[in-house]
Amino acid sequence: MQPEDAYVLVIEDNADNLMVATDLLRLAGVKYINSRASGGQGIKLAETLPRVDLILLDIQLPYEDGYAVLQKIRAHPKLQQTKVLAVTANVMPQDEQKARAAGFDGFIGKPLHPIRFPEQIRAVLSGEVIWRAR
Repeated sequence: MQPEDAYVLVIEDNADNLMVATDLLRLAGVKYINSRASGGQGIKLAETLPRVDLILLDIQLPYEDGYAVLQKIRAHPKLQQTKVLAVTANVMPQDEQKARAAGFDGFIGKPLHPIRFPEQIRAVLSGEVIWRAR
């Protein structure tokens, strides 16, 4: 899939991190970007969108963490096949292993790298798997 055709949902509670992710997604060529600050809000929004091709999911969210949100995404009929990337400042090997075990489709560490992140998004949308913290 080409970035300009992808519908991407960013679930991120930090306004600065959200702005950076949105700007970098635009640099990657993504036109259809939506965001919400909590998992519940993100899932509700996703239900109204024509489709969701990729979800960038912060692990440290208020109310429930990204792992709990991922379980709800995987249980939702419309979203269960959507690619979901863990986006987190916790970038130790055990954090990546935990994300893999939870069922994420990839892992990107914060802070987002202004050159590498757009490349990673293009790669994921074209079918590659990203399991690199940095």
